[in-house]
Amino acid sequence: MSGFPFLTLVVFAPLLGTLALLMFPKARVESIRWAAAIFSAVPLVLTLVMWVLWGRTPAGAFGMKFAESFSWIPSLGISYSLGTDGISFPLVVLTALMTFVAVVAGWKMIATKERAFFALLLLLETGMMGVFLSLDYILFYVFWEIVLVPMYFLIGIWGGPRREYAALKFFIYTLVGSVIMLIGILALYFLSGTGTFNIMEIAQAAGSIPVAAGRWIFVALFLGFAVKVPVFPFHTWLPDAHVEAPTPISVVLAAVLLKMGTYGFFRVSYPTLPGAAKYFAVAIAALGLINIIYGALTAMAQKDLKKLVAYSSISHMGFVLLGLAAGTQLALSGALFMNISHGLISGMLFLLVGAVYDRTHTRDIAKLSGVYVTLPVIATILAFSLFANLGLPGLAGFVAEFFVLAGTFPVSVLWVALAALGMLVVAGFNLWVMQRVLMGEAKKEYAGLPDATRLEIFTYAPVVALIIALGVAPGLLMRFLNGPALELVQRLGGM
Repeated sequence: MSGFPFLTLVVFAPLLGTLALLMFPKARVESIRWAAAIFSAVPLVLTLVMWVLWGRTPAGAFGMKFAESFSWIPSLGISYSLGTDGISFPLVVLTALMTFVAVVAGWKMIATKERAFFALLLLLETGMMGVFLSLDYILFYVFWEIVLVPMYFLIGIWGGPRREYAALKFFIYTLVGSVIMLIGILALYFLSGTGTFNIMEIAQAAGSIPVAAGRWIFVALFLGFAVKVPVFPFHTWLPDAHVEAPTPISVVLAAVLLKMGTYGFFRVSYPTLPGAAKYFAVAIAALGLINIIYGALTAMAQKDLKKLVAYSSISHMGFVLLGLAAGTQLALSGALFMNISHGLISGMLFLLVGAVYDRTHTRDIAKLSGVYVTLPVIATILAFSLFANLGLPGLAGFVAEFFVLAGTFPVSVLWVALAALGMLVVAGFNLWVMQRVLMGEAKKEYAGLPDATRLEIFTYAPVVALIIALGVAPGLLMRFLNGPALELVQRLGGM
């Protein structure tokens, strides 16, 4: 390990925060909140420093920057290896930002067992960061499993009326997916003949794996990652988890946790088994289109505002699958861009739905109207977020969808046409929500409700700014994505 250990600190500073919070007396709620915010701010500051240093930092082996590595269990070829590139670094920044936002939002939204809540949230951040930065399969899998535990308790303890059911469903779905993924990882280890669990080295040597075996391994890995995305028909845990989870956890779940699955496709499945990726391209496109259209149509039918946003996430994740299936540089860049844009927009929507619920004590769309009159600031930012969600030009969501569709067009006009149909439905339910919730006559029982607080504005501001910045100047993000997308196209043989 050489140089300043940026990545180790990014991963383990939140874990240190978890341990520190457990030493605080339960009654010192204000101190607990501030400590949680400070420990969650450490990775955010470090990632911003890394962003500044990115262009001046030379890439090491396999194009990784800020790499750290030492032998862990040499007899099995297991190492403590961390590194980041254009695929993972934007997700690391997104994780740092949205976790910090969730912690600050939780100051006023969480009123019981604050010490345990913030300790678990920081542990969750350690798991997510570890997934995005690990370059060893065993380390990757350890962090992947770590995420399950805090998320289970965060939903099961602080969630809504059906929290135990939602938490157990999340745990079972993701655990089964993880076990299937582990089988694929072990198959890669034994069949590649490398004697190491290094993700990048196995990807280089995986060409020696028999074709039939490679396809079965790809399916195992795909199933493990697909549950997390989630891909139809493994999606049913997501609406329940979102509806029952407290608002800060819904923010992290939508903004970051879903991206662990799509990251797995880009880091593991596609570069390691490009032949199998090409073989299953049509099937992956079909699943992506089902996600886009089914998710949009199901969102249109929802009566609960939070569940509508959850199904909207399923629809948008379909664009990532479509970009992967198309396999062109522009489509892959768009899919990577969608990871970030969706993380910002969906996280913002859940923050605002939580703000409306805290004041009105309902998420029933039929019971909400005239929010513009009673909560003008919150309503304005909610309208902005819904426009971003439907892909309004000039905002981050439009750039991602445009790149995916433009990159898919040379591959299949039919895929583009079906995706465009889904986009029309997405636009329809977002406009419908604006008409039903924001406009119309204000409910008398909601008169005099307090509008957005300074703390809430503080959490909204950076996310809104990034949604605008990435929509107006997508090059801020594309500088990270273009290189990895081109390398992946080359691995796919110019697919």
